[in-house]
This record gives sequence, C-alpha cells and structure tokens, in this order.
Amino acid sequence: MTPGARDALYARAAWLAAFTAVYNLAEGAVSVFFGLEDETLSLFGFGVDSFVEVISGVGVWHMARRIRRNPDRSPDPFERRALRITGTAFYLLAAGLAAGAAASLASGHAPVTTFWGVVVALVSIVTMWALIRAKVRVGRALDSDAILADAACTRTCLYLSFVLLGASLGTEWTGVGGLDAAGALLIAAFALREGREAFGKARGAATCRCAACGCSGETG
Repeated sequence: MTPGARDALYARAAWLAAFTAVYNLAEGAVSVFFGLEDETLSLFGFGVDSFVEVISGVGVWHMARRIRRNPDRSPDPFERRALRITGTAFYLLAAGLAAGAAASLASGHAPVTTFWGVVVALVSIVTMWALIRAKVRVGRALDSDAILADAACTRTCLYLSFVLLGASLGTEWTGVGGLDAAGALLIAAFALREGREAFGKARGAATCRCAACGCSGETG
C-alpha cells in the first residue's frame, strides 16, 4: 500500500470516529429529552450512554491521528485520561440506572409511551450497522487491530439498540412497565462492563482503544 493510500485510510478512520461522536451527541440529546418527557428509563439510560460514547469517539479520533503521524508510539496521556473519564461515567450510569430500575419496579411505574424508544432504536440500528461495515473495511485494509476494535465497540452500541428496541416494543404492546425497567437494567449491565474494561485498558491491559470495549492504543 502506498503512503498516500494509507494516509487516506487513516483520514477516513478519523472521519468515521468524528461522525460517530457527532451522531452520539444528537442521539443522546433526543433520547434524554424523550426519556424524561415520556418517563422512559431505558430510553433515558440509552441517551446518557450515547453521551458517554462521545468521549470514546473523541479518543478514537485522536488515536487515528496519532497513529497516522507515528504508528509506533504508545497511547498518550490524552487517550488514557479519556478512558478513565469514560470508565467513571459508565460506572455512574450503571449505578443510576440500577437504582432507577429498582425504584420503578417497586412503585409499579410505567412509561407514558415508549414510541420514541422504538424510533430511536431503529434509527440507531441502521446507523450502527453502516458504521460497523465502514470501520471493518478500513481496519482490514490497514491491518489495524485498533480500528477493528473500534468497529467491535460500535457493534456493542448495536446490541444496546436492540435492547432498547425490545424493551420499548414490549412495553408499548403490553403496557407492562417492568419491561422498561428490565431494559434499563440490561443497559446498566453493559455500562458496568464497559466501565470496568475502560479502566483496565487505561492501565495498559490491551492493545486497542475505545470506550465500549475499553480499548487503548495499537501498534499500527
């Protein structure tokens, strides 16, 4: 591969990471708004998770630029700091969702509607699927473990979208509020795992970088 072609692929990887961050900002804002408006805990938690993923997207964008300039350089302090902040945010999200789900189940609370949860989940599924395909193509072309790991992280976001879709559809069809709380608990479990992995990779336990799978750095 020529240096020019390689630079173009790294530029595409950085663009994909930047797009992921911008998309997550928009998705998070919409999800949190309708989650609060419709008293839907799973949609609210999904939105906050999207905001945390923005930190991951910024870190991956920074990583792609760093590797493009110097493939042999180890993860820098910015990347490790981003991972620690991300890990803390995921832990707080998991704790908040678990407490909220417990309170919801105890009170028998049911959302006003989960219609917007269905809409957000469907849009997210289509977008995440397209991003995964694009990131895998770039990662394979560059033989980059880090970019392929970022694609795997996006796949985790895809799984979360299916969790939201299942919880929202189930609640909308049956009116059973406990399904929304169950979806929130599943999102909390994902957030707990992501937080633990983020802190592990911040300590240099692996060779990739992203929040959702907690990766940090690569050898180019």
